[in-house]
Amino acid sequence: MKPVVVLSIALAVAAPLAHAQQAAAADPIAVLVGRLDLEKYKATIKSLTRFGDRRQGTERNRQALDWIEAQLKSYGCGDTERLQYQYTQPAPDAPAGKRAPGLASGGAGGPAGQGGSTLFGQRAATGVNTDPLRQPDATLRALNAEPTPVGASPRENVYCTKVGSTHPEEMYIVSAHMDGIGFGEAADDDGSGTALVMELARIFSAPGVRTERSIRFALWNNEETGLNGATAYAMQRKDMQGVESPKGSGRYPEPKWLGLIQHDMMLWDHGMPVAQLDAAGKPVLDAKGQTVYVSPPEQRREADVNIEYQSVSRHAEGSAKLAWALRAANDKYASRYPAAVGFHMTNTDSTPFMDLAPAISLRENERGQQIGAGWNPNWHQPTDVYATYSDLDFLLGLNAAQTTLAGVARLAGATVKR
Repeated sequence: MKPVVVLSIALAVAAPLAHAQQAAAADPIAVLVGRLDLEKYKATIKSLTRFGDRRQGTERNRQALDWIEAQLKSYGCGDTERLQYQYTQPAPDAPAGKRAPGLASGGAGGPAGQGGSTLFGQRAATGVNTDPLRQPDATLRALNAEPTPVGASPRENVYCTKVGSTHPEEMYIVSAHMDGIGFGEAADDDGSGTALVMELARIFSAPGVRTERSIRFALWNNEETGLNGATAYAMQRKDMQGVESPKGSGRYPEPKWLGLIQHDMMLWDHGMPVAQLDAAGKPVLDAKGQTVYVSPPEQRREADVNIEYQSVSRHAEGSAKLAWALRAANDKYASRYPAAVGFHMTNTDSTPFMDLAPAISLRENERGQQIGAGWNPNWHQPTDVYATYSDLDFLLGLNAAQTTLAGVARLAGATVKR
């Protein structure tokens, strides 16, 4: 009887497995998520780093925009366009503007300068590197040598659109910022987000992929100077939403915004800074006698994707629903890292949209608390280069891509003709 028992067990295991495989094959979202590839994602980030830190207003920034636009067109992403706006370099002593309007620096719920949550534990130093000579790579130092021009000059965002088949008048915006600072390669901030948006544009634009609603893939400029590119887009186009042009054409240059999903820094979740130890195992002290804290060298086991919305925005309820929709997509389709939802979104390009439509951001850490407490030592530093990151870091970015792709595919009504 043993062979019969063994055969019965084998059949009991094989039948559900075969059913699960058939179900996965019939699930268009699983098919689309399966088209994401770590090496392609890494290659796109690597290509972006050829333009150095892509500082706004410079030739390297313009060359990066040209390359991004060419890539979007090569994917077959429709209606590739640019939006132009005027930017004036502020005076050196002008205050920075990267925060949610009306909120203390870092977002709601925290004292000014301390971010969106109560700070806890060790802190490491943060800041923006403004010294090009701190970049040890001579070739990269030369690439990043051109400064931002002084005075007013035109800037551009670039975007393309997957037009919905049944509701072209409605759309989700999937976005990231393509500019950077710090005299590195801006690989994480925000090459990682830019590459994510480009990979989703590639997959949704593939032959046989259909969506009921439109999806716009937008790469903003001037994020680092105060969210200027995203703000220009929001202000120029908010009153165009859902307007057919020309009348009777079935074309909607600016479909109604159902939601904005921003991606800003996707790679580094190594955890809270820890005390730096000397050869004898004793804490290293700085010139003031304070313990020096450094980031752990490896991605932490409990790393996650942070999905944030702003609780005091006019569209907080819709933003929360959008955030939890992506959290559900992460639960079902993400391959490695979980997602956490928070309500202290700030200091990224979703901010200009948050009082106009549901708006969320995905990132590696909670911006107001963790980034502000020095959890990412490469933020705006010469060390933000491709070589800094391991495959475990890149996998966190890919995991965020799986999360957004799955969530948007469900919300936009994606199907795949096979």
